[in-house]
Amino acid sequence: MSPESLVELLGRERASAILRTHDRTAAVAAMEAAVAGGFRVVEFTLTIPDAYGLIEEFARRDGLVVGAGTVLETEQARRAVEAGASFLVSPVTDEAVIAAAGELGVAAMPGAHTPTEMLRAHRAGAQLVKLFPVPAGGPVWLRSVLAPLPFLKVVPTNGVDAANVAAWLEAGAWAAGFTTPLFDPGDMAARRWSAIEERARTILEHARPAAVPA
Repeated sequence: MSPESLVELLGRERASAILRTHDRTAAVAAMEAAVAGGFRVVEFTLTIPDAYGLIEEFARRDGLVVGAGTVLETEQARRAVEAGASFLVSPVTDEAVIAAAGELGVAAMPGAHTPTEMLRAHRAGAQLVKLFPVPAGGPVWLRSVLAPLPFLKVVPTNGVDAANVAAWLEAGAWAAGFTTPLFDPGDMAARRWSAIEERARTILEHARPAAVPA
């Protein structure tokens, strides 16, 4: 999938499922639940055991777009794309990783926390910017930033849940990423996959009615 197509898809889907766990077996079941609940854009962080294998497994499935998270090195970027990742996410802005994504033909979503960092990521070639961690101002803060920088496609991935995702999207977020609010630690530990599936449906019901940013 081209970077442009990925950006367009995420803008339609409005949400991605981001999984971080130390249990590979749980990772499969939890992401299966998120997919059953309606998520079509999913991300496995490279901190998960056999993350590349999980990316390869889920990337083979029709209708799913899979990304790699916590990409900190260019070699990780290469391995993730070889496994089938269509986008690369980092917690920080690293020009080398952004450039690697461009060379590999996939979208980059580096992490940034300030307007300066977000513009730096954009100028380095990133199609999307991961807002991380989320500033205290939340959606109001994002609206203020996008007023002078409307070309940024910002994706908050921290501090977003079913109750406030619509406010984030209405403030101009391109989409939102869901980690703990989707993959609740208690449900993960107790293997309550049906609870994760139901939570996925609830999140998407709140996210998808919001208008796509102009």
